[in-house]
Amino acid sequence: MALVHAVIALALLEFFVFGALVGRARIRYRVEAPAVTGHPLFERYYRVHYNTMEQLVCFVPGMLLFGYYLSSRGAAILGVVFIIGRIIYLRGYVSEPRKRAAGFGLSALPVVILLAGGLWGAIAQLLR
Repeated sequence: MALVHAVIALALLEFFVFGALVGRARIRYRVEAPAVTGHPLFERYYRVHYNTMEQLVCFVPGMLLFGYYLSSRGAAILGVVFIIGRIIYLRGYVSEPRKRAAGFGLSALPVVILLAGGLWGAIAQLLR
């Protein structure tokens, strides 16, 4: 499970970096706190960060469940795909919001697999 925990830590570090990018955009585009609207590029960075937080709510428990009940290596691989997907999502969304789909799909699909696999593993354990 150490590999699962390491990947979760990387995903949380990525989230932290996304937050720093929001802070930098806030300064660059002069959007004073607590405002979350203003310059379109600031809003894109903000949305990427917020959407990543929304994904993490399912990603982290999904990683832990999948890793515990099915495969820690499989969970770690899916976690790395999620992290890469979030980077692609960031790059696409910031450049042009219509380009976010590939990154979103590449990060949402692993979350669905992790949650479904974790649930399946937990139910299988209960039925034994």
